[in-house]
Amino acid sequence: MLLRMLDQAPRTVLALVSLFCIALLGFGLYLQHGLGLEPCPMCIVQRYALVLVAVVAGLTAMLRSRGAHLAGGLLTLLIAGFGAFVAARQTWLQWYPPEIASCGRDFYGMIETFPLKRAVPMIFAGGGDCAAVDWTFLGGSIANWSFLCFVAIGVAMLALLWRRSVAR
Repeated sequence: MLLRMLDQAPRTVLALVSLFCIALLGFGLYLQHGLGLEPCPMCIVQRYALVLVAVVAGLTAMLRSRGAHLAGGLLTLLIAGFGAFVAARQTWLQWYPPEIASCGRDFYGMIETFPLKRAVPMIFAGGGDCAAVDWTFLGGSIANWSFLCFVAIGVAMLALLWRRSVAR
């Protein structure tokens, strides 16, 4: 059934990948604003990767040509690979925390200490500790689950690229 979907409805697969990323971003915002977990700089980079995957997959889903599906699928695969790399690096930091952990500054401290033109870029850098595990689900941290989600997106894109490249 999945192979049939990759062959007959690649646009649906791409749209589902885009919606999956939007759902993950929404969950990340819930963790941040609902549960009060402050994202670290690596978490922010993973969010940017999710936004890019969602945008590229969503725009590619709107196109009908096989070439566009191949190009968009390849770009989505590359971005997902980058997100998986960052999540894997954060997982490594969580398993082997450094002696001195410092990934960012306190949000309010940045605003009070620095002029606005310096504070705004620092705000987007995040403020949490990249090595800290603040939340788990089934024994996995946010970074672990993020890695698995990026890998799942990558596998879906590899399958889509393979099926689209051998399609007539």
